[in-house]
Amino acid sequence: MTKYTHSLLTKVPQSLLVVEDSDVDFETLMRALHRSSDLPDIHRVEDGDEALDFLLHQGDYTDVASYPRPGLILLDLNLPGTDGREVIAQVKQNPSLKLIPLVVFTTSSSPKDVEFCYQHGANSYVLKPIQTQSFSQSVRDIIAYWLGRVVLPHQTQILTP
Repeated sequence: MTKYTHSLLTKVPQSLLVVEDSDVDFETLMRALHRSSDLPDIHRVEDGDEALDFLLHQGDYTDVASYPRPGLILLDLNLPGTDGREVIAQVKQNPSLKLIPLVVFTTSSSPKDVEFCYQHGANSYVLKPIQTQSFSQSVRDIIAYWLGRVVLPHQTQILTP
């Protein structure tokens, strides 16, 4: 008699890293997410240097328990200092970070920006709607898809009964 075991995939709670320099956009994002039933842990940084410090646990972000690996990075492209393009390039070249989904959420509709982001490994490129209601719906859709529907390599645990 052969005995088989089953592997079950269970979601591990995820956090969201928002890289956004606009207080208005971040407040709108937070209002949109507070309407969701499954609110992830949200961490905000305001520029690319801070994003890289957070992800690499450097500078003010050395405490891994307080600043965990995010399940999703929501990245504005046009940031002060190190911009979003450089963040994408560095994250997607780093073996320990490259599997984290990275969604560019920006006002730039430049074809050069879109191409650059996808060429360097961005998982999605979403234009920020101008209207608050559309902006909020876009945020909810992004979070529902990336943290609610897809299964990611770092998001699962294999259980063997």
